[in-house]
Amino acid sequence: IRGGATFTKMSIENILAGLLAGTTAAMGLGGGTVLLIYLSLFTAVPQLTAQGINLLTFVPTAAVAVAVYAYRKQIKWKLWLFMAPLGVLGSVLGSFILPHIPAFLLQKILGGILIFMGLSRLFARDTCKE
Repeated sequence: IRGGATFTKMSIENILAGLLAGTTAAMGLGGGTVLLIYLSLFTAVPQLTAQGINLLTFVPTAAVAVAVYAYRKQIKWKLWLFMAPLGVLGSVLGSFILPHIPAFLLQKILGGILIFMGLSRLFARDTCKE
């Protein structure tokens, strides 16, 4: 699988991965996860580089999604004010921890998180209130 598409050329795979990542990000479904999986499994991009690209791609896609959600009044700003500082703190802590974790272990952690998330959604009761 590795070495298929490269991230430096404008291939149909790269275009589709970008569109899928952006679309799922706009829906709040983890577009970054889609992009990270694509980059680390189907291209020759190393894991840490894929994570950096993923984070940088997140900024503009999240900004557009936030604007749309805010326009539709689908954001609870008081909850955001509580959660945002915790997210920033987690980002700082993660940035300090990351250099001490080998890339192969990061791949295992990501895989475990994805399996856990998938299974929890697969077996969760429907809790949507909308």
